[in-house]
Amino acid sequence: MSVQFQDTQRVLSETLIEITNSIKEEQVSVRRLLELIGEQGLLLFTMFLTIPFLVPVSIPGVSTVFGAVIILVSISITLNRLPWLPNRLMERTFETKDLQPVMERGAQMMTRLDQVLRPRMTHLTEGDFMNRLNGGVLTFGGILLIFPFGLIPFSNTLPAWGILLLAAGILQRDGLMILLGYLLMVITVIYFAFLIIGAIVGGAGLLSLLGS
Repeated sequence: MSVQFQDTQRVLSETLIEITNSIKEEQVSVRRLLELIGEQGLLLFTMFLTIPFLVPVSIPGVSTVFGAVIILVSISITLNRLPWLPNRLMERTFETKDLQPVMERGAQMMTRLDQVLRPRMTHLTEGDFMNRLNGGVLTFGGILLIFPFGLIPFSNTLPAWGILLLAAGILQRDGLMILLGYLLMVITVIYFAFLIIGAIVGGAGLLSLLGS
């Protein structure tokens, strides 16, 4: 079944504030968060899932779960299909007291982003090829997000910003934001490459010292 991913005039900051005010439970599941976002759509949900990585607040387990959901949603965007989201992921719960401060700070950040989003360079948001390309890069961003570098500075923040800008650009038909999202993905890959090379060099040096 195909699904249309259309742009919207609804801003993320408003949605975040509404969600924050709507959560009354002590724990909230991923399914409940998607229900609260409702008809605003999958791209907005993808943007929402990046929020915990944009502010310096740690929520245990969120990287793997949110990253996996972003990957599955992004694959559906690439294929122009409704997503398959397994119950195990959708029923994963988080403490509301941990999520609410993140969403409140995220709403403040998104207010500034909302002010600069506007339709431009729309050829980067139109057509089957660009839809697949943008969805593929979003999927790649989700993979980078769950890479095992969580304790290293910027290892989650860089891909999260890339995903956020890409999703916002697609949603609001803003090609400039899409290009910035691409740029952040490239920067993330370079950063991860340096981390891996550094780990290899450091490991080789340690083995050399132990061997001597």
